[in-house]
Amino acid sequence: MKKMIMGVLAHVDAGKTTLSEGILYLTGTIRKMGRVDNRDTFLDTDSMERDRGITVFSKEARFKLGDLEVTLVDTPGHADFSTEMERTLSVLDMAVLVVSGAEGVQSHTRTLIRLFELYEVPFIVFVNKMDMPGTSRERSMDDLKKHLPAPVDMSSFIKELREGRQDIPGETAEEAATCSEELMNEYLESGAVSITSISAAVASGKLFPVVFGSALKMEGVDDLLRIIELLAPEKHYSGDFGAVVYKITRDAQGKRLTHMKITGGTLKNKMVISEADEEGCPEEKAEQIRLYNGEKFTAVSEAEAGTLCAVLGPAGTYGGQRLGSASLEKEKKPVIEPSLTYTLALPEGDDPVLVLRKMKELEEEDPALRVSWEERTKEIRVSVMGELEKDMLEYRIKEKFGIKAELTKGRIIYKETITEPVEGIGHYEPLRHYAEVRLMLEPLPEGSGLVFESRVSEDDLAKNWQRLILKHLEERRHKGTMTGAEITDMRISLTAGRAHLKHTEGGDFRQATYRAVRQGLRRALAEGKMRLLEPMYDFTITVPGKYIGRVMTDMDRLGATFRIEDGSGIDDMARITGRGPVETLSEYQMELNSFAEGFGRFDALPGGYGPCHNEEEVLAASNYDCDSDIYNPCGSVFTDHGAGVYVDWDQVNDLAHTEGGLRGLRKDLNAPEETETADEFPEIGSKEKAGEEKTLKAIFEKTYGKSKRDEQLLRANRARASLRNSVGEREKVPLRNSRGKGKSYLIIDGYNVLFAWDDFKALREASIDGAREALIEVVRNYQGYTGAGITLVFDGYKLKGNIGEKHSYGDLNVVYTKEAETADRFIEEFAFEKGKEYDITVVTSDRPVQMSALGDGTRRLSSREFYEEVAAASAEILQKLRSYKLSDNRPFEEFFMELNN
Repeated sequence: MKKMIMGVLAHVDAGKTTLSEGILYLTGTIRKMGRVDNRDTFLDTDSMERDRGITVFSKEARFKLGDLEVTLVDTPGHADFSTEMERTLSVLDMAVLVVSGAEGVQSHTRTLIRLFELYEVPFIVFVNKMDMPGTSRERSMDDLKKHLPAPVDMSSFIKELREGRQDIPGETAEEAATCSEELMNEYLESGAVSITSISAAVASGKLFPVVFGSALKMEGVDDLLRIIELLAPEKHYSGDFGAVVYKITRDAQGKRLTHMKITGGTLKNKMVISEADEEGCPEEKAEQIRLYNGEKFTAVSEAEAGTLCAVLGPAGTYGGQRLGSASLEKEKKPVIEPSLTYTLALPEGDDPVLVLRKMKELEEEDPALRVSWEERTKEIRVSVMGELEKDMLEYRIKEKFGIKAELTKGRIIYKETITEPVEGIGHYEPLRHYAEVRLMLEPLPEGSGLVFESRVSEDDLAKNWQRLILKHLEERRHKGTMTGAEITDMRISLTAGRAHLKHTEGGDFRQATYRAVRQGLRRALAEGKMRLLEPMYDFTITVPGKYIGRVMTDMDRLGATFRIEDGSGIDDMARITGRGPVETLSEYQMELNSFAEGFGRFDALPGGYGPCHNEEEVLAASNYDCDSDIYNPCGSVFTDHGAGVYVDWDQVNDLAHTEGGLRGLRKDLNAPEETETADEFPEIGSKEKAGEEKTLKAIFEKTYGKSKRDEQLLRANRARASLRNSVGEREKVPLRNSRGKGKSYLIIDGYNVLFAWDDFKALREASIDGAREALIEVVRNYQGYTGAGITLVFDGYKLKGNIGEKHSYGDLNVVYTKEAETADRFIEEFAFEKGKEYDITVVTSDRPVQMSALGDGTRRLSSREFYEEVAAASAEILQKLRSYKLSDNRPFEEFFMELNN
């Protein structure tokens, strides 16, 4: 049986949901038609949708037309929920575009037509509400011809179908022949066109069938179904498994569902849909396959190509992701983006860190929300399309999480780009880590987004590292250096990279890649090559001709470009089209109403991004300092005598390993890919020849004259400094015992330690999330020095729906337990399972856990004893650092002063 996924899309209030109800009723999916005003429609099941009478979330329903199995997707019609609508386009085989016969083609309808073209979705037009006074087929067709290249009225053909004939009548055939060269040739040769040829023209986007009716009165709905059955495009799929993810939801029990279209092969229960990778992303399996029909679903054992299904199990999937054979195709980036960002104001007493996690759950379901944490102001930021989505989001947060939050301080979302090419270099080389990345950033035309590519030969850098670097470029919204806004419209090309056989890990290239982008943008800022962009509207203004002068003056004042389309006399209706900033035009409809006496109309579509009309004003208001953004550093981390040091962005080029710099001057020592250990790398301050001393000294003074620390080192150093103050003359507590079972291993109760150490008190009170990150950095540093394996465990058992997380940093594993699993339970099971393999030490002051550890034969260490152990290790590191001397030049003097203080 043929399969087809069909979407129903429209401008709000065009009758889309009513048409969907009529289709489901006629095909036997539902026994009774619901109505939007009665709040009982089959697909609008959410309480918000029924209260407001609009569709907010896309829903699925299933029916059959002869030998055609159709999955119908009902989508939101309001422009504020366009991002939800756009996500469905990647999985549609065909669409029905609903146009109101009374209102004609409206602003959002034009957006849909443009999106159909971009996503290559063929569609049929259903002109609805033809029962209303003043409507006519001729006027509707004239309106459609202004916006579509080849609309064809199927009324004559439908009459033939009603009488049991399937021949294309002459009137329809003649009109269809003008739509493509193939149809014209067929018509000239035979005097007719076939249904097969028309179907092919529809599938290729060369012909757009038009059907008229009234969904509310069930007129024309059966005609539409006949046309759909006859003209449905034939789809062909490969035999290898492939799938496209179009959205993430959660069911009534809070279970995570991945909605996907199978684009090749067959998906079966328990089948692996994505393999584990070098980044530590786990293997993903399909634990259950569901076919949804409204609120209800049927669990099936497999889903064939062409099926739209929901899969239970995967935890790391995301909207737009391509799996299996589909991963060879490029992911389509959304066209519609929110233009406003709001601050989430929380009730007093609510923990913003916990709320941020909940908001991230909503972001999974709607990536366009772009939930972020603003560290400077300690605020949660959310992006929305408009006031209606803002109100709906507040409602949803209250319903889903019981939090009465408010979205305040709405502001425009800006973006940044470059005007000329610039190179960026990122280097990451703390102890036992190594990666360097060199990128070329080049400007692209407006609307291009970000394009990533590699220009590196596999002889120079292994293919797996190149793929990893490109993945890191794609996985993040990179911040610009003007206001910290997201960057766009540029090509970022990998031009060189370097890894180490032993010490390079996946996370090293992430750090190097991010720093390379930032260093390039910082150079562009310094050289005056950055540009600020703002969201734009493509607009159409319709007013009586006598107001043209006023509108033209307003457009000049508001920074818009425009042209007059028609309307010559004073009594004619003038039509003005143009493009201008969202910030200045967002409320122009109200201004138009005030002087045009209700006869003016302002239609606006998202118009992408263009140069900011008031750049200097925005820059002054943002008060962003890219050099102080510790979460997005512009500099790099190099190593000196086994310690990582931060090097400012403007000094990285001199020290880069891939080309030029100190390593380039001493090529006999520049071979990290062939070197066995990091200690064999030439240190920045080493001297092999007495004659090089003056040259090296000059390079050091130039490089480290204004030394800074990397943000991670800064947090760790502060923690170590506070720890060291209480060490005194205590000796280091030995970790290893005499049982000799193998490598020493620590399992640490994270929150027990965090609340036992007074040094973290102030940080805990300010931000438990920040304190947790600081503890991770301290333990990371300690692990790197001692070489012991460590698992740091944090409780997550109280978080509803929490599935747990694990992050690896070499031999340090950070675990967040899942819902209903305490850290104590995790530690007990770990100690029992691994006790025969490792010399395990359990770090906690929790008495029951200590007793359990004793019963398992593992060593116990209280949080206070562990404090002394870490502090002693920090003192040893400091002593070793002090023993190094670099002639009279002391590039680390500031670093030592920080430790001493």
